Amino acid sequence: MVVAGIGAWALTAPDTTRRPARPAGKKSSTPLAADAAAHRPPTTRQIRLVATPSGRLPSPVQDAAAAPLAGASVLLLGGLTAADTSMSDIVRVGQTGSRRTGTLDTAVHDAAAASVAGSVFLFGGGDGVNQHAEIARVDPASGRTTIVGRLPAPSSDQAAATLGGTAYVVGGYTGTRWLDTIVAWRPGSTARVVAHMPSPLRYAAVTVAGGRLVIAGGSRPDGSATDAVLEYVPGGGVSIVGRMAAPVTHGAAATLGGTAYVIGGRGPSTGTPTAAILAVDLAHRRLRAVGRLPEPLSDLAAVGLGDRIVIAGGRSRSGTVDRVSVLRRVSVTVKVAPPARTPALVDTANVYAADAADQLHGAARLALSRIYVPNSKSDTVDVIDPKTFRIVDHFAVGGLPQHVVPAYDLKTLYVTNDTGNSLTPIDPRTGKPGTPIPVDDPYNMYFTPDGRFAIVVAEALHRLDFRDAHTFRLRHSVPVACSGIDHIDYSADGRYLLASCEFSGQVIKVDVRRQKVVGTLTLRAGAMPQDVKLSPDGKVFYVADMMSDGVWKVDGVRLKVIGFLPTGAGAHGLYPSRDARFLYVSNRGAGTISVVSFATRKIVATWTIPGGSPDMGGVSADGKTLWLSGRYDGEIYAIDTRNGHLIRRIPVGAGPHGLAVWPQPGRYSLGHTGIMR
Repeated sequence: MVVAGIGAWALTAPDTTRRPARPAGKKSSTPLAADAAAHRPPTTRQIRLVATPSGRLPSPVQDAAAAPLAGASVLLLGGLTAADTSMSDIVRVGQTGSRRTGTLDTAVHDAAAASVAGSVFLFGGGDGVNQHAEIARVDPASGRTTIVGRLPAPSSDQAAATLGGTAYVVGGYTGTRWLDTIVAWRPGSTARVVAHMPSPLRYAAVTVAGGRLVIAGGSRPDGSATDAVLEYVPGGGVSIVGRMAAPVTHGAAATLGGTAYVIGGRGPSTGTPTAAILAVDLAHRRLRAVGRLPEPLSDLAAVGLGDRIVIAGGRSRSGTVDRVSVLRRVSVTVKVAPPARTPALVDTANVYAADAADQLHGAARLALSRIYVPNSKSDTVDVIDPKTFRIVDHFAVGGLPQHVVPAYDLKTLYVTNDTGNSLTPIDPRTGKPGTPIPVDDPYNMYFTPDGRFAIVVAEALHRLDFRDAHTFRLRHSVPVACSGIDHIDYSADGRYLLASCEFSGQVIKVDVRRQKVVGTLTLRAGAMPQDVKLSPDGKVFYVADMMSDGVWKVDGVRLKVIGFLPTGAGAHGLYPSRDARFLYVSNRGAGTISVVSFATRKIVATWTIPGGSPDMGGVSADGKTLWLSGRYDGEIYAIDTRNGHLIRRIPVGAGPHGLAVWPQPGRYSLGHTGIMR
């Protein structure tokens, strides 16, 4: 249970170290020391929360409702004992200790509490048998309760916070039904539902910051927990702020210095408490670890009081606790890692200059020559030897594998298992799969040009998830307003990307450094854009459109359509030739491949695959063969790039999609099935 404050974000303040100036003309007497100072890594000041013990409660308690009192103290109401029975205790937690000041009329746990207009109010709760709907004003001295209203439904397992003289009660459980509601109430009024969350939630952590409700984590009806941090602005809707590194429920939230903090909690299973403390950056929609509790705790109470957050009770790995601690803000100096840099282009007039025939780099030189085919309808991958045109391996992966994606450092291939919510890593030196990596909704995946982040294209969840490129820990989610986001390419300098949104007929522009959508282009009514590819000179983005039966030419700087090429029904995949002279366009519905001249921006040839459905793929390392999946025909095609001759059709599993040709030339991979630079 939490009570929040309101204020502006103030998490970090830059403080780059500098060498003291010396008088002009005077040489340093310690050149080694001066040189060391010149190369000292930059630092910054950051705010962290540091915990200190602050006494004990009269008895162990978890799941107590909590609210601030005048006089810099906290009121704890009810809760569960160490034996998991409901309590009626009213406990006042002050700077000099804690004491029992009274009892409630009814023992309850998992109620919510909030301070409104100088009074403390208790909302609902459970008693082990029933849920309650009463809204009661509590006299902290006598424990006398006065019923002043009722919730729309009896409920427990909710949380509350106060904003602008109104208490908001979030989520809960009626005994038979999980709640997705946000209920508003103020003294003298009727409690009413003012908003609905994307999913019903119990045990969410709630606070107020920046003029909005912050809702972190919580349990869902299917038994899972959520990693989402939501915001609700009164009068508006509920939207996502970001995602925690792992799902959290039974946590607490409180506000200090205008910043919302998520404190403790646990995973979906009991006995998994965490000590993590996260700061929620509402302005930049990011989360950051800023400290740890003295011990992992779930089901704790947290209340912001002036210059501190009071933590009371909770459940540790060994059981219910009676400890009280205080979190205070401490400014610390931390080293700043040097910024990752995007490698300079080999040729500024040709973004594909490093991708020329047989120019293998780094780990790609050690890879087996293979074609990796994800079979979306079979949940398998077929591995083909391109020399013999035979399947040499076959293995199961997660649900609905969509693409095989080369890692930025060329050391690993990843199968994006869309409904399986996982990535299956493949070692390209052996062609063998490894242990799946949990990732939400990976329809497709790309890497930022500096190599810091993997961008998981979470199509069904309407977002781009920026994850650590090696651990895949979530760093920042970018919600997108368009529908069906799926394919990406970057500007020549890597500063922005364009992404297609097939179900809304749009292309969005994202500032890569700021991780923010900065523009939207609607192509036409009924458009269904697919693959995106940059021209070698960096001036034009080509966007395949399977419902417009052709390719749009888009000026990425102005985000404006500058032309259209009718290539054939179901235009889908886009692949540059190894000499960067041509763009191969797969027309899935027509069963053809259009060859577009980058120099003239016109079609110069059309190749036919009789009865085929060419979809996604790539060009061989020597540039002589174009490999494409036959999406509707359970086969893949090997096509001679000199004349369009169909070399071989190879039967594979059902629904082959984004196959990867590996190895490929290039210094690093930007993702998909091999966008190389």
